[in-house]
Amino acid sequence: MQPKKVLVVDDSKLMHKMYEVMLRQYPLVYALDGREALARLEEHQDVDLVLLDINMPNMNGLEFLGEMRADSGKSGIAVVVISTEGREEDTARGLEAGAAAYLKKPFHREEILYVIARL
Repeated sequence: MQPKKVLVVDDSKLMHKMYEVMLRQYPLVYALDGREALARLEEHQDVDLVLLDINMPNMNGLEFLGEMRADSGKSGIAVVVISTEGREEDTARGLEAGAAAYLKKPFHREEILYVIARL
């Protein structure tokens, strides 16, 4: 996949900076929680990939994913869960909720580029 625009949903501003460096070839939009991410999707109709953290305030990643998948206009957007939660059951929950892939933090640039390319 060659994304047109990527929505990064993570409550860490440091992670936002890391994505900025690692994914400089893609236009990026940022949100600090699931509620803000839903608003960003309304503002940026051309987002076709979401990089999603799970543990966030206000609305966590799985809640956001459920809301996004319930909206037929957004159900086709690819989602990669990227979280410190790396147990097998966490991975399964993310994939069952509709994520296309699951990547555990910390990760290397090559790993995320590989996952995006395979979508």
